[in-house]
Amino acid sequence: MIAYHDDEWGQPVHDDRTFFEFLILEGAQAGLSWSTILAKRERYRTVFASFEPKKVARFTPARLERILCDSGIVRNRAKVESAVRNARAFLKVQREFGSFDAYVWRFVGGKPIKTRRRTLHDVPATSPAAEALSKDLRARGFGFVGPTICYAFMQAVGMVDDHLVGCR
Repeated sequence: MIAYHDDEWGQPVHDDRTFFEFLILEGAQAGLSWSTILAKRERYRTVFASFEPKKVARFTPARLERILCDSGIVRNRAKVESAVRNARAFLKVQREFGSFDAYVWRFVGGKPIKTRRRTLHDVPATSPAAEALSKDLRARGFGFVGPTICYAFMQAVGMVDDHLVGCR
């Protein structure tokens, strides 16, 4: 967790595959701890074709059934099925905007929102930008993208920098 926090979390992302990875992982995390998902991350990369949206979009029902038998991931049918729907929606966003990067950064004006939080209690669970992103993603057919998940996604990919004052 420390290495993830110090080296990855909150670093601005501009790579579509990485965006897709975090969309799937943050959705899988819903109701669970991030440490659980982080421990399963490598298995997710294997099972979900290195998070290549074009490949995941082509997953068949039979493949989904095999994935649901894999104890190395969170075996929640709704979450696994949403990964395929999200891959298809992700590809549509890429076609419309040229990249998911071009699409998603619009929600924060193209640059990270840097906060000056003093304690963990000061970090909100959502924000107006996360609510707008959530609403737009859901309208585009994405699942497991509620405002709280979107805020966690935005933190993970560096759209929002909620590192505490003196954190790094």
